[in-house]
Amino acid sequence: MSSSQIPLEPNQFYHIYNRGINSCNLFNEPANYEYFLGLYQKYINPIAETYAWVLMPNHFHLLVQILNPSGFKNLTGLKKPPHQHFSNLFNAYSKAFNKRYNRHGSLFERPFKRKLIDNRKYLQSVLLYIHNNPVHPVKYF
Repeated sequence: MSSSQIPLEPNQFYHIYNRGINSCNLFNEPANYEYFLGLYQKYINPIAETYAWVLMPNHFHLLVQILNPSGFKNLTGLKKPPHQHFSNLFNAYSKAFNKRYNRHGSLFERPFKRKLIDNRKYLQSVLLYIHNNPVHPVKYF
């Protein structure tokens, strides 16, 4: 099973990352970042604790811990697996981005990448990597 297909298990830490298809930009202006973060709050905050994140023009990195599954229910009360919440985020953002910039097709590479963080040293390494990822800070923030 590839790292992009591993299930997201409760109480585990994961490095979630992806980039624009063909290295295209995911974020073109400050409003794009703000919209993505609003969707992130809607789709991911209920199912994961976020410890670090970085949004770069053509890629992103997240360090999350998946929460207990009691909060994974959709509006009809059916349980959705955690990876579906991430897929919903990426799909919602892609639709809005495509509409805004009059484009069509995939925005993100698929499937999104995820790596299980299975020890403290790796957790520290990923945390530092995410915080140091922007070599040149984005001028919007």
